[in-house]
Amino acid sequence: MSRNDLAGAATITTKVPSRLDRLPWSRWHWMIVIGLGTVWILDGLEVTIVGNIASRLSEDGSGLPITDAQVTGVAAALYVAGACAGALFFGWLTDRFGRKRLFLVTLAVYLIATALTALSFSLWWFLLFRFLTGFGIGGEYAAINSAIDELIPSKYRGRVDLIINGSYWLGAMGGALLSVLALDTDIFPKDVGWRLTFALGLVLGLVILLVRRHVPESPRWMFIHGKSEGAEELVTEVEREIEAEKGRPLPEAETEITIRQRRGVGFLEIGRTVFRDYPKRATLGFSLFIGQAFLYNAITFGFGSILVRFFGVSSGTTGYFFAVIAFGNFLGPLLLGRLFDTWGRRPMIAGTYILSGVLLFVTAAMFGAGWLTATTMTLCWCVVLFFASAGASSAYLTVSEIFPMETRAMSIAFFYAIGTAAGGISGPLIFSSLTSSGVVADAVLAFCIGAALMVLAGLVAVFFAVAAEQRSLEDIATPLSVVGADDTGGPGGTAAGTGGKPGAPPGAPTA
Repeated sequence: MSRNDLAGAATITTKVPSRLDRLPWSRWHWMIVIGLGTVWILDGLEVTIVGNIASRLSEDGSGLPITDAQVTGVAAALYVAGACAGALFFGWLTDRFGRKRLFLVTLAVYLIATALTALSFSLWWFLLFRFLTGFGIGGEYAAINSAIDELIPSKYRGRVDLIINGSYWLGAMGGALLSVLALDTDIFPKDVGWRLTFALGLVLGLVILLVRRHVPESPRWMFIHGKSEGAEELVTEVEREIEAEKGRPLPEAETEITIRQRRGVGFLEIGRTVFRDYPKRATLGFSLFIGQAFLYNAITFGFGSILVRFFGVSSGTTGYFFAVIAFGNFLGPLLLGRLFDTWGRRPMIAGTYILSGVLLFVTAAMFGAGWLTATTMTLCWCVVLFFASAGASSAYLTVSEIFPMETRAMSIAFFYAIGTAAGGISGPLIFSSLTSSGVVADAVLAFCIGAALMVLAGLVAVFFAVAAEQRSLEDIATPLSVVGADDTGGPGGTAAGTGGKPGAPPGAPTA
């Protein structure tokens, strides 16, 4: 028995996964979406506010001795570095101690750090609490994406995951418009308005915390970690609630899974599973995250500065332009999300990445030729990011569903951290250094780097993306705890890089 197994661990047979997957959409699922998905609104609010108030923070009288490059470069990179560290730290805890416990803790960390950011009086204080705010948000990515995929029926998993991750842009719209109000010196003094924007994040976070208390633990996590009775009771209660809502009995769940309960999975076992058993999927995850992280972290942290520097837009009105871009970003996952469940993951992931990259190359060429104004530049970005946003959201969906259940949160955390560290930390630093020169050719180069990485990621998806649409998570990747797995917990007979055999029952060893 593995040292990660529970003492006296039981072997159980359960229909919990298939019972969850055959549920029709209901009020209970809306509660999951609202309770878990709204955190991306906070993330969008945070990132956008900092990008749009960068010019104001660096002005005399802001109450904070900081330069524009330090806001869009150093502070942005530290926020992302904190998110990477938080994802890894809380991701491990999420797989070990459960989804619910950790998505409450990570939100609390975010709330405290945001409140203290609003009180910044010096550069080191601002940078420290930007890092800690990112630390809490990074933990949210692992805990929440795990819970979403394990609670949402397989028929709807793709579109729901994309729309929830895309709700980031609702926060971005709010942050952009809020920054316009906060930067209006006729309403708030220079040293007060930007602090109020962070305070609003605190208020919204408290509201979300109240809603989130009612979101249950993942029954999939529960039955593996010695809480099978609780998992059965929870699913039975949900079934009763949905039958009462729909006025008809639910169809019988057919597929069973037999697993050996365990406590958790060590880092060595996670690494062996991801890289030995699923090397193609690992390559896919890295590619998707690096491409979208470079593009998005660079642009969202620096778009306001681009408008000010190259188009002479007032720092107090950049929020209007970014609100338009944010709306286009939200429409992407909202309108294209359903196609990820119907047309399929591979064509949609590859298509959105490649198309957004090509369109970005075109935008860079037009910008370099001097054909764009602030308005037409914004419209070009709307079109590019309409497709890029759906692709970027699919990166989180992909890594949360193509690896075994026991490694899910850590897999999300690992790919998010590594991909974002490569693209999200270097992106803002490279982008700010190129755009701060005021040379059009330098900005064009920054755009082309982001475009090239998106196209390359799309090409990787053409060959390595997994046809996970409308399939059970246990079918896509055999759980390590399934009876028949070897002593290390690896999937018995799983072919490297392929995972579960299409059409095989959940938990069945693959040839």
